[in-house]
Amino acid sequence: MKNRYLLLPGMILLLSACAPPAAVRPATETPVAPDIPPASAPDLAAASATASKPGQPLARRTDVQAFIREMVTQHGFNARQLQAVFSQAHAQPSIIAAMSKPAEAKPWYAYREIFVNPKRIQGGVAFWQANAAALAEAEQVYGVPAAIVVAIIGVETQYGGNMGKYRVLEALATLAFDYPRRAAYFRKELENFLLMTRAEGIDPLIPRGSYAGAMGYGQFMPGSFQAFAVDFDGDGHRDLWRNPRDAIGSVANYFKKSGWRTGEPVAVPARVSGDRYPELLSRQLSPPKDRVADLQAQGVTPDGQVSGSQRAMLLEYVGRTGPEYWLGFDNFYVITRYNRSQLYALAVYQLSQAISGNVN
Repeated sequence: MKNRYLLLPGMILLLSACAPPAAVRPATETPVAPDIPPASAPDLAAASATASKPGQPLARRTDVQAFIREMVTQHGFNARQLQAVFSQAHAQPSIIAAMSKPAEAKPWYAYREIFVNPKRIQGGVAFWQANAAALAEAEQVYGVPAAIVVAIIGVETQYGGNMGKYRVLEALATLAFDYPRRAAYFRKELENFLLMTRAEGIDPLIPRGSYAGAMGYGQFMPGSFQAFAVDFDGDGHRDLWRNPRDAIGSVANYFKKSGWRTGEPVAVPARVSGDRYPELLSRQLSPPKDRVADLQAQGVTPDGQVSGSQRAMLLEYVGRTGPEYWLGFDNFYVITRYNRSQLYALAVYQLSQAISGNVN
């Protein structure tokens, strides 16, 4: 599939002066974006003080001009072309408002219903059937189950149905220059975005994504695109917006490079007894360190066949009728590398199981 974002040849040459070779993370009902704490009152005051005047092109700002000079000096961009790009871009106050709203803490049973439901399961089955060859190839190449890849894309964008409405350039620039709390992070992502669009021959004003700048089927941030996106169909472009084959390969590559262990389990339900298990509960997002046999000796019983030498973490979730307990293994931890949430990881796993069980 040809990349539909290609620039006119003359514009590519201007943006690509001294360009290096192309290099070899989250919008749903509950947006799955990078884990960014809500802004405090001082953060909002600082943002208000530095924000653009309404309607003012970003190119008129001194901080944006300084950024342009850095891109020219450090990466060989064409200054006039970057001036033209930022002259057509504006800060988006609605993005600051979205970032500044405290995240609504949902209990597990409510969070699960958002992502593990008949619509999302049926959509996953249809996506799998439509892309069976690419999913099978990705599983063979990267060792990541097709069900996990499909579930990630289902949770992130409803199988490409909702990739976000904001210009990625404007989302990243707004957060880089008007959101002091994470300005350094988003400034780096804006840099990565411009490097990415130059390497891929994409007009930087065209790609759209989430309010945090996450892009495509899998909602990759630009830095993740640079590190993990692959040209899985061999057409010379990494297109995560319109090419599900590239998106599938890229998500699988993300998991492979994040430490996915082929053939190993993700999670199993567990039962607890006695008074020692509470101190075993994992509240931090870190690799599992306890052996299953040691957990069993302290009152934790897995509901399933699990090796006693397997490393696991004990997880507790708020169920509708009481607490639920699970054992999460190394592959569970790998899912949290995609989005740093135990709720997210279990939702992805359960959705993957539900989809897999309905694929003919």
